[in-house]
Amino acid sequence: MAVNSLTTFMNVPLYDPSAARPADVVVQGIPYDLGTTMRPGKRFGPDAIRIASRILQWEPHRWPWDFALAERLSVVDRGDIEFPTGQTPLMLESVIAETTRVLRAGQRVLSFGGDHYVSLPLLRAVHGVMGPVALLHFDAHTDTDVSAHDHHGVMFHHAVNEGLIEASASVQVGIRTYYDRPTHKFAVLDADWSNANGVEAVVARIKAAVGGRPVYLTFDIDCLDPAFAPGTGTPVAGGLSSEFVLRVLRGLKGIHIVSADVVEVSPPYDSAQLTALAAATIALDLLYLMALRR
Repeated sequence: MAVNSLTTFMNVPLYDPSAARPADVVVQGIPYDLGTTMRPGKRFGPDAIRIASRILQWEPHRWPWDFALAERLSVVDRGDIEFPTGQTPLMLESVIAETTRVLRAGQRVLSFGGDHYVSLPLLRAVHGVMGPVALLHFDAHTDTDVSAHDHHGVMFHHAVNEGLIEASASVQVGIRTYYDRPTHKFAVLDADWSNANGVEAVVARIKAAVGGRPVYLTFDIDCLDPAFAPGTGTPVAGGLSSEFVLRVLRGLKGIHIVSADVVEVSPPYDSAQLTALAAATIALDLLYLMALRR
């Protein structure tokens, strides 16, 4: 019997662009961390998430979902997008081109970072195929810095200026660092408000904001408190628990997620795969949400 020795996310098949029937979702890694402002190592994040997903494979019906993912959604893993190490312009070019190719085939994309800067070319690709989308952004930071430098805190400032997203329909969850409110147009459900008001209130605010619009969901793992995700570049105390976040995601049944990413896992700072496992679990639940809107 042939054995696949390559590690794919949840052991899904490898991507075959010539397949007669394209998969519904393509998983891809973007091993880039030159946008990091603090602790590096996020270029190793995609592999860490894939390896941690092995822990989740034994459960045929993922709790608390009442169906097996494969019954409703076909998923493949294309591996990592290739680009020369240290070449940010070529990373941007490669991610846009490769992601656009998948989206134009009618597939959705689930990307693993890498640092959060990779969300910018991903949003550019999504916009090029389907126009502006609502942004649902889980993070400790708003990432709306107006700096001219390319780093993992500027993406959503650029995304608004480029018309990639509808700021008035976009929501940020878990924020607990300073941001300039007068120039910041997103709805912000900061960590204190979220923890005080609870899962149901967060879900209601998100659904009211995005409505029936297509949504790009980006999950920076530092949205979680460092107790649950120590292996990240810019950890901030006082965040959300993994239990809280998973309940929020599972409460978002019905929203139209057109693509998503999970970013900022830094294996050199991880302990016992806690961060990678959290990221893999979040990614799996995102696939379940996509399955409901197949």
